[in-house]
Amino acid sequence: MQKCVKCNSVDGVIKSGFLRGKQRFYCKLCHFNFILENDDAKPTQKATQTTIVDLAKHLGIAPSTVSRALNGKSDISPFTRKAVVQAAIDLDYRPNLLAQSLNKGKTNTIGVVIPNVELPFFATALARMQQIAVDTGYRIMVCHSSESQAIEILNTETLISCRVDGLLISHSKETTSFDHIRYVLAKDVPIVHFDRVCNELDTPKVIHEDFKGSFDLVEHLILQGCRKIGIMLGPEKFYISQIRLEGYKAALNKHGIKVNEQYIVYSEMNKNDGIRVFEYFINLPEPPDGVFAMLSRNAIEMMVEAKKRQIKIPDEMAFVGFGDDTLCELFEPSLTVFHHFPTKVGEAAINLLIENIDKKNMLPSCTKSIPGELIVRNSSLRVLK
Repeated sequence: MQKCVKCNSVDGVIKSGFLRGKQRFYCKLCHFNFILENDDAKPTQKATQTTIVDLAKHLGIAPSTVSRALNGKSDISPFTRKAVVQAAIDLDYRPNLLAQSLNKGKTNTIGVVIPNVELPFFATALARMQQIAVDTGYRIMVCHSSESQAIEILNTETLISCRVDGLLISHSKETTSFDHIRYVLAKDVPIVHFDRVCNELDTPKVIHEDFKGSFDLVEHLILQGCRKIGIMLGPEKFYISQIRLEGYKAALNKHGIKVNEQYIVYSEMNKNDGIRVFEYFINLPEPPDGVFAMLSRNAIEMMVEAKKRQIKIPDEMAFVGFGDDTLCELFEPSLTVFHHFPTKVGEAAINLLIENIDKKNMLPSCTKSIPGELIVRNSSLRVLK
């Protein structure tokens, strides 16, 4: 055992970290810190994460003492606490969040499941969620379902196994059953749905104006002189497709235009689907003179094809899309859109979830609708005679 260089005691000497690469010692009997000038010992680099047990062995004290020191308990002397903190720095100790959650019942972690990170809506909403999480002392764990129900279920199970305090989820286009959500609710974990929600379950939801947005875009085309209006939707069983189709039909009915089933096209909402749908529209006996795309990126794909064929936009064929981003504004001609404010959706969703976490999941379920805005640009703005 090491002898104290001041009082010559060997009973009270413990290791207390490193100083300039040399082992430092602390004598509990005379409260003296010292190093051995001829000692070239260096801290050993561990291949695995340092634990409280490792710190205890390094200092020659009990793991419970290390734990109390790191957690600021009042029964630990300032000298011991200082030695423990320094050892934690020297040995690169990081607290085990899962272990802490077992003691505290909270990880300050929020799980987020999104269907497609490539879509500007989800990327923007996620950025706002991240900002608010940091500002309120939370971390977020993000999972991407890739528009797959199977992956969405796996994502949900993974986040729950990581003991997240709550879950934000927007469902994939494939998701038609929600037993995985019922499982989470049975564990009393707060859930907030956003954008693509589940109406089968009584959970808080944040949505945007799918019906109104669709209605406003189609009515705008009608007011610009369009009478043969095509619509490109997502999958037929997709809830958002159904709501936006209702808005499309309502606008036509208001202005006395008969619904033509040939102008209603479903898709998988994939990249380049707009090209396929445009080919279908242009080869109809009477092609549309206006087109509404459920995703703005598909509307831009169609406009690219129209320009290749020297179709005049918007005079011969006008285009509108749901959702705004930089490309919509910069493309020539710029695209008319219904802006559904993903930043506001993300903000409302995470604030609602944090409130529910704080209230122990006792808040009554509610649905918050974020107002959108019609933004008219050159892709549809005709000079009417």
